[in-house]
Amino acid sequence: MIFVDLVAAVALFQFSMFIVMVGRARHKYDVKAPAVVGHEMFERIYRVQMNTLESLIIFIPALYLAAKYWAPVSIAAIGAVFIVGRVIYAIAYLKDPKGRSFGYVLSLVPMLTLVFAAIAGLLYAMHQAQ
Repeated sequence: MIFVDLVAAVALFQFSMFIVMVGRARHKYDVKAPAVVGHEMFERIYRVQMNTLESLIIFIPALYLAAKYWAPVSIAAIGAVFIVGRVIYAIAYLKDPKGRSFGYVLSLVPMLTLVFAAIAGLLYAMHQAQ
């Protein structure tokens, strides 16, 4: 499970860096809280942060649930793809939001894979318990 923990920690660290980026962008582009609009580059950085937050709500629990039923190293590898996808998504979104699709898919597919793995593992365990 150490690799699953590592992936979760890296994902949380990555999200923390996105939070820092938003804070810096607020200062750089003079977007006063609680505003979330006002400069296009700020808005892009903010959307990277918020989209990642929306994904983490599913990713982290799915990562741990899937690791409960399947080989943790394999689950961690799937989780690592999610993290790489988030990096690609962020870079592309900041360059041009229209180019974010590949990074988005590269984080969405592993996230959904983990959700389905968790459900499949749970259903199998329930079946075995009967």
